[in-house]
Amino acid sequence: MYFFHIFLKQFVEHVRRERILEIFLIVTLVMLSGSMGLVFFEKDMRFTDALWWAVVTMTTVGYGDISPATAGGRVIGMVVMISGIGFLGILTASIASIFVENRFLENRGMKRTHVKDHFIICGWNFRGDRIVSELRADPKCEDIPIAVIADIMEKPIDDPQLFFIRGEVSTETLQKANIDDARVAIVLSDDRMDAYAQDAKTILTTLTIESVNPDVYTCVELMDERNAPHCRRARADEIIVAGELSTNLLVQAALDHGITRMITELVSNHYGEDLYKVKVPQHLVGKTFFQAMCELKEQNDVLCMGLESRSGQKFIANPGKDHRLADEDRLIVIASERPEL
Repeated sequence: MYFFHIFLKQFVEHVRRERILEIFLIVTLVMLSGSMGLVFFEKDMRFTDALWWAVVTMTTVGYGDISPATAGGRVIGMVVMISGIGFLGILTASIASIFVENRFLENRGMKRTHVKDHFIICGWNFRGDRIVSELRADPKCEDIPIAVIADIMEKPIDDPQLFFIRGEVSTETLQKANIDDARVAIVLSDDRMDAYAQDAKTILTTLTIESVNPDVYTCVELMDERNAPHCRRARADEIIVAGELSTNLLVQAALDHGITRMITELVSNHYGEDLYKVKVPQHLVGKTFFQAMCELKEQNDVLCMGLESRSGQKFIANPGKDHRLADEDRLIVIASERPEL
């Protein structure tokens, strides 16, 4: 209902600006005048039949079931054909221009979005396509709206649920992306800059996001691990250091050949087993981690490999078998699809 109200408001604004109401009234006047004129000259013609004739004539359908026989009626027909078809063409073109302009402004990132509980991607680089693809591969995010704020020419992906805001990340563009109702903000590095400048811009973007909406969960991409403390001071919730991650994977590949293929599978939503964070089922609250792990594997074919503690800020990989689960904890599990426990 909210989105229908927004659409209706925008449509009314377009109608006023394009003077569509005036054109519609002229078309109606020509149609009614032509119908009354035909009834006047064609004595045996009913008004409803004359109105049908006027509509058919103005829309160039031309069924031929009704046609004027008198000279006066034919003159009326000529007037309706010339004026009516012209004004009707202007009306249809004006209405069509509303939708064409709306699509053009959306693709150029010039329209405000009113979606809620959505993801915002700040910046755009060669990883942007992959990020959207991975989000769409997860059933939980298959239809979730995504807003992209980037200083590029047009909408980067043809996705009906992706909304583009053109420009650098600022209070204005964040408001256009409806940051107040967003769920997550993903900050990407600007590949057009050197590593130091990239991180500086990323930290400034994070600070801007947090100042506008401190409640949104921010996932930030950094190039240099040394800048991570600065990013934490900007109140980033999660930091991914691209160089550090690739370095660690290379080392693991050298030490334990092929292990990175399993890691790639776990962090991709497109194929194989995936990592998920799920709420602790009520029947497992108070049980040990070992009991929960055995029960989940036996009953749900889900492998539990760690947990997020009740504070929400500490992840424990492979906790002790006697560690007892709390209601506020979240389990980190491996499964073929998002489990419903």
